[in-house]
Amino acid sequence: MKIQVDLMHFQTLNEQIKACEDDVITLENCIGQRYIAAGRKQGSVVINGTPGNALGAYLDGCDIVVNGNAQDACGDTMNKGSITIYGSAGDATGYAMRGGTIYVRGNSGYRTGIHMKSYMEHIPALVIGGKAGSFLGEYQAGGYIVVLGMGFEDTQVVGRFCGTGMHGGKIYLRTENLPGDLPAQVKAKEAGKEDLAEISGYVKNFCEKFDKDYDDIMNSKFFVLTPDTKNPYKQLYTQN
Repeated sequence: MKIQVDLMHFQTLNEQIKACEDDVITLENCIGQRYIAAGRKQGSVVINGTPGNALGAYLDGCDIVVNGNAQDACGDTMNKGSITIYGSAGDATGYAMRGGTIYVRGNSGYRTGIHMKSYMEHIPALVIGGKAGSFLGEYQAGGYIVVLGMGFEDTQVVGRFCGTGMHGGKIYLRTENLPGDLPAQVKAKEAGKEDLAEISGYVKNFCEKFDKDYDDIMNSKFFVLTPDTKNPYKQLYTQN
């Protein structure tokens, strides 16, 4: 099914998507409509244009491809499925995602991966090809965040306060130099072979999607960030 979106109201668009049982839905000339494919379980949605906030919120198995940029809160609380963005993504990409994968060829905004979490076999992964804004992985509780920093090899690949409140999961940064303002509760080390093995499949998928050189990326220096405590606010409590 193909839908010519143009200035269609987002509620009308989402009603049409929800009612459609086709395996592939293509949206032409999308112009900021919100909540596209929210909670969708099956098939794929191809978006030509720029979807609005909360693309793929509560996604539960559908695969979304965006031939353009995505706005804020892409993949909000998604459970399963995938979102592939051939441009850049806005703030709070992967907000509270608890499963599935998000691949962004370009950059992502502030608070990417905030409240990201995992449960049993559900391990979310978020791969950013360029750089990420401040507060990357804020309050992260599980899953993988990978920032490849392509095109930013001579500068910082993340903004300020990376990993603030982090108490689970891992953040991988492909860079020669760590940011100097990492919070005290985050440990950082150069990633070894075992560390890189954890993300190799995600990086391979990224390279296949966006026609990048896997060996060139994986032979670069990575740092891995992990939480130093499961309770970063322990010192604030009167009883522990």
